[in-house]
Amino acid sequence: MATTPATAPQSGTPPTAALLRERRRLHTKLKLATQIGEGIDGYIIGGIGMAMAALTTDLHLSTVMEGLVGASPLIGIFVGGPLFGRLADRFGRRPVFLADMLIFLVGSLLQFFVTDGLQLFLIRLVMGVAIGGEYAIGAPLLSEYAPRQGRGRLLASLEISWYVGYALATVVGALFADVQGGWRWSLASSSVIALVCVALRGGIPESARWLLSKGRHEEAEELIAKYGIEIDVTAELDDRAEAGQEGFRALFSRRHLRSTVFAGVFWAALVLPYFAIGTFWTQVFDALHMGDNAVAALLVYSFTAVAGVTAGCLVVDRIGRRKLLIPPFWITAGCLALVAVWPSVTPVIVGGFLFFIFLNAASSALTAVYPLEVFPTSLRATGVGFATAMSRVGAAIGTFLLPMGLDRFGVRFVLLVGAGVLAVGGLVSHFLAPETTDLDLARAARTAREPVA
Repeated sequence: MATTPATAPQSGTPPTAALLRERRRLHTKLKLATQIGEGIDGYIIGGIGMAMAALTTDLHLSTVMEGLVGASPLIGIFVGGPLFGRLADRFGRRPVFLADMLIFLVGSLLQFFVTDGLQLFLIRLVMGVAIGGEYAIGAPLLSEYAPRQGRGRLLASLEISWYVGYALATVVGALFADVQGGWRWSLASSSVIALVCVALRGGIPESARWLLSKGRHEEAEELIAKYGIEIDVTAELDDRAEAGQEGFRALFSRRHLRSTVFAGVFWAALVLPYFAIGTFWTQVFDALHMGDNAVAALLVYSFTAVAGVTAGCLVVDRIGRRKLLIPPFWITAGCLALVAVWPSVTPVIVGGFLFFIFLNAASSALTAVYPLEVFPTSLRATGVGFATAMSRVGAAIGTFLLPMGLDRFGVRFVLLVGAGVLAVGGLVSHFLAPETTDLDLARAARTAREPVA
């Protein structure tokens, strides 16, 4: 079957008004369904920060259980990312896109009724599995419908949603902070967001790129014609012909190992300090002898991150992927190191943390961009799911160990470890990060397999 003439975008023929309306309607619905899903991820993870002190008292949590509850979604992501990613690559994007949001809905409601730390840990662990599924399917599906120009900004906007969700959870937690048992209401409030998202996800079509990767050309052609999807069909078909083995083993083949290592390491290095410090910000702030303003500082922390990721979204397609990733790694490492060296100087603490939060969040816009661009369609959800898992391994370890590290070694040690992690991220990215700006997804994945110039 000759697929290229039928499916490739016809640049010489302007799209009709009806085609533009169909494309705009689909993009709007898919973007909202994905952004809300990303926002609920941030909401669920961010909500625990404000609730932790109250629920620790109410549920009589030990230090170990406190760390486990804080890290539970991150541990769940370790399972959910690879599992849902593999399912999405094998059975399609559409069914997985809906199923994981139903898990959010049920888990959110169950948090209200917990009676001990183990129950809360298990529920949030399962919700973490759903978060991993969201990372593995939401952004990949959106990327496979996105045009190559402006794709970075569109995908990076998902990270804005994550940080907005995180900040919103902080605000809701603050509103319930003085209410008896208010942490139950704040944690369960994510069910409202999940319900809206479930309704939005009905009617989202399958990915045309995934259909091509499975040899289902006629179905792909219908979608491309209906929505005017911009796809380099030749490159997609070439990738399918060269794909070879699929699944987790393919991630470690010579063909894809660079992409696997890069996506996992850079993502882990970005999120480990953010999650660890953000989850236990009150304790970090107390250790820096500024505990009287901890709630206000947590709000500043969250909204500075929103500003940072918004800035990253605005410049990701202008300055390119590498410039947004590598320099901020080194700058943020220096910021945490400065606070560690001068932990009693208020201007250093405030300035260092603000720069760290802003630039870390700006670079984090790339966690919704790079992993989707460095893997081919046949392996994209699996690769993103695996990279998500690897990033959350580091984040979960950091979140679990941070309270014990503060108790045993002090805040200076914790901050220096964070600086070291960021430096590792900068070094690995220097040698492995490809420049994929404005490339078709299939072409971008090929570029990622080549040595960095």
